[in-house]
Amino acid sequence: MPLDPFADVKEQIRRAVDIVDLVGSYLPLRREGRYYKGLCPWHDDRRPSLQVNPERQTFKCWVCDLGGDIFSFVMKKEGVDFREALGMLAERAGISLAGRGGGQHSDDRRRLYQALAWAEDEYHRALLLAPEAEAARRYLAERGISEQSVRRFRLGFAPDRWDWLQHRARETSFGPELLAKVGLLAERRGGLGYYDRFKGRLIFPIRDALGRPVGMGGRLVPGVGDGEGAKYINTPETPLFAKHRLLYGLDQAREAMAKTRAALVMEGYTDCIVAHQFGFANAVAVLGTALGERHVQELRAAERVVMVLDGDEAGRRRAEQILELFVAAQADLRILTLPDGLDPCDFLQQRGGEAFARLVATAPDALEHRFALATQGLDGASETHAANRAVESVLATLARRPAFGPGVASAAQLKEDQILTRLMLRFGVSEQRLRERLRAMRQAQPASSLAGGSATRPSGRVTTSTAGPPRTHARLPSGPHTDPALRRRLLAERWLLEILLQTPALTSEVFHELHPRQLRDARHAALLAAAYDLYAAGLPPDFTHLLDALEDPEVKSLLIDLDAECKARPLPQPGAELRKLKTVLLEAEAEVAPPSHTASEEEHLAALQRVIHRERTRQGISLPTDG
Repeated sequence: MPLDPFADVKEQIRRAVDIVDLVGSYLPLRREGRYYKGLCPWHDDRRPSLQVNPERQTFKCWVCDLGGDIFSFVMKKEGVDFREALGMLAERAGISLAGRGGGQHSDDRRRLYQALAWAEDEYHRALLLAPEAEAARRYLAERGISEQSVRRFRLGFAPDRWDWLQHRARETSFGPELLAKVGLLAERRGGLGYYDRFKGRLIFPIRDALGRPVGMGGRLVPGVGDGEGAKYINTPETPLFAKHRLLYGLDQAREAMAKTRAALVMEGYTDCIVAHQFGFANAVAVLGTALGERHVQELRAAERVVMVLDGDEAGRRRAEQILELFVAAQADLRILTLPDGLDPCDFLQQRGGEAFARLVATAPDALEHRFALATQGLDGASETHAANRAVESVLATLARRPAFGPGVASAAQLKEDQILTRLMLRFGVSEQRLRERLRAMRQAQPASSLAGGSATRPSGRVTTSTAGPPRTHARLPSGPHTDPALRRRLLAERWLLEILLQTPALTSEVFHELHPRQLRDARHAALLAAAYDLYAAGLPPDFTHLLDALEDPEVKSLLIDLDAECKARPLPQPGAELRKLKTVLLEAEAEVAPPSHTASEEEHLAALQRVIHRERTRQGISLPTDG
């Protein structure tokens, strides 16, 4: 077996990091029997299809046909390779990888996280202790932000000096180039050195789902500096920071979101912090930009999202921009526009948490909000053109949702019926005409826009079984010219792997006879090779050891799929079935392997079919079918 410098540490990390806690830090999970379930983040999931198995420490989405362990999950969710995922999870578990050769890219990324964590500490200490931060402390007190919140959200202050952070970094290994790479420094014009990007500003550290600082938000402080520049600035796009997919306070709000099944989305950092002070622990904030599709994906795990907007004209315009994204995703979006032009921070300070909670509870849903805005002040009889525009506006919003099938009586369908009825009564348009126009609008839209735009669709068929989890068929070639013998061959390979997984001791029977290169599916070959490596090293090639040995997420997903099938439908006589199947595979390979370049592909396929037919007839083998 090849020497793996991480062989022992992978198992340590796997034991230290519970997959339920890990996945639950990204999305709400709900216990169902022996498993936990949540909305899959990789497809347009409306009914929880992501299953987390705490016994096996694995996850599986039966729609995406995607599964794995803690390493696979982090690789997929964070978009990193195995070495980076290993480093992230080792850090989470408090396990050192020193001297294990984690790879340059992984080390570089870890350095970026370390630099931001160091800077967060420096800014935070300056806010708490530095005399020059007095104006920032006074501003926070005026906004009603408590010292407890300052410490909980790790707020900081960047003194009003161009080189303050660089000077502090001289005693560390963080050079200017590294600090610039994470957005803390900016390069001077002409390339003549660097300056502190956030000088003179109150600092709001921005964290990812794992609670690590990935960027900073900075606000001008009254009485500090010359007051020039934008009131708020954020870290620019960096290898760690992408504002289109981050929400401020999400790491603090996840637990409350999971309990309440709701999220409050604010527009400012201070709004979010003060909401938490008043007991609204499910509050988050956007990062100085409008909500986008990635934000909707992050928030979709909450059954209800309440967008809390300032009660000014700009707030109403932002509601219009946000509304269609959530309607298209069929999310339960409520729009709360605060009265008297107040922002959430001021409203909570002036009128209290109970008044705010009442407004949240009665906030209209997105369609009601659209109807109210479109029809406000209109008289359908005297303002024909304006009325037509209003009707078209509401129908265009409804059209962002996919059509409902006959007999559907969901809450979304009932809401659509109510809106159509109100349009009919308000403007005197027949229900038939409204429905015809709505149908035409839906037909005119691209299919992707009806599903939220960027949903990933599963590529394989899924059938359900009462005997266990859904059975996801092997990814086999298909089409009018697909070779049926090849499909049978791949199914036989899959069957072989199920047998070995159910009874790892049988690996010895095929170890010297069947080489992984003889398998036609690359994932099958990789899994068999891993089993052989374990066997050669004197380790049982069982599920746990295989999961530990594999790094490729696709092969891990296959392993978890096969394990679920073995548990749901165990083979009665794996030894006998293996001996029959081994003969088929070996003889078929001998006949179809192309030692002669004169034989046609059709002749090779015919030879394979003859061998399979002969062996099935002689030994009574019943190969599994592909449907």
